[in-house]
Amino acid sequence: MKYILVFIFVLADLLIVLPADIIPTYAHDPFVIKENDTYYFFATGQGITIQRSRDLMNWDYSGSVYPVIPDWMLKEIPGFTGRIWAPEIKFINGKYYLYYSVSTYGSNRSFIGLAVNKTLDPQSSDYKWIDEGKVIESFKKDNWNAIDPNLETDGKGVYYLSFGSFWDGIKMIEINIETGKALKNPPKLFSLARRPGSTAIEAPFILKKNNYFYLFVSFDYCCRGSDSNYKIFAGRSENITGPYYDMKGVDMINGGGTLILENYGQFRGPGHNMIFSENNTDWLVYHAYDSTRGGVSVFQIRKLDWSDDGWPSAGRLKNQ
Repeated sequence: MKYILVFIFVLADLLIVLPADIIPTYAHDPFVIKENDTYYFFATGQGITIQRSRDLMNWDYSGSVYPVIPDWMLKEIPGFTGRIWAPEIKFINGKYYLYYSVSTYGSNRSFIGLAVNKTLDPQSSDYKWIDEGKVIESFKKDNWNAIDPNLETDGKGVYYLSFGSFWDGIKMIEINIETGKALKNPPKLFSLARRPGSTAIEAPFILKKNNYFYLFVSFDYCCRGSDSNYKIFAGRSENITGPYYDMKGVDMINGGGTLILENYGQFRGPGHNMIFSENNTDWLVYHAYDSTRGGVSVFQIRKLDWSDDGWPSAGRLKNQ
């Protein structure tokens, strides 16, 4: 069964209106979290866009984190226009920590910032996003890029922020969770994954399941519409700081990675995933490019299956 919905979005500074199925809806770099009986979906967009749903299928626009872009962001990054990338959100110690990326395409003059809120419900009197500023930044002299943040704990109360896009791959720093900022200045960098011979790796997400930490990343290229060739790969480790190995035992530092999802049907370049877990089910959340709709980036949810020996694979789509 299909519903006729309309979604409005901005792509390359053009206003586009498209009909859409229940899923997918327009999105880039999606992140899903649940508060009470409502799901919230954060994505790359002007000021970070927010949608909400009661069923993970029908989504309504719910505003943005930054309706007005702070002047300091515009001053820090040359060419930045307010389109904030790759939000990541966790609920810790009674408040939501939302990490985000400010950068421009092809540059590693970037920073990861932090905003906090007591609730995600815009009708609540406690609803207010508070800008906490920069967490970590990279400069042109660096061989890494401070975008695509992901916060995870080692299960013992210590938090780490993984991040990275191109350059020397995926990095990690320890976080002081009281402040949400780097534990040390300058922070100690851990290297988790890279691609010798290619720099096309980004968008880390770490999932703790049973006795392993699973590192998901995206290989190759997004943001090229129907020509995108993004792919989701993963490896696992007994320690959050690595080393992470794929199914064949290849270290992800040496280009290892087990393929989870690539082009399928009309959809190209699936990537920049996160995992949303509920009722003993893990859902793979990501974006892909719909070749039947001009290559627009759309949001999809797919069940994540697990083998008997603990390796993930992409299962059925949520709306099938």
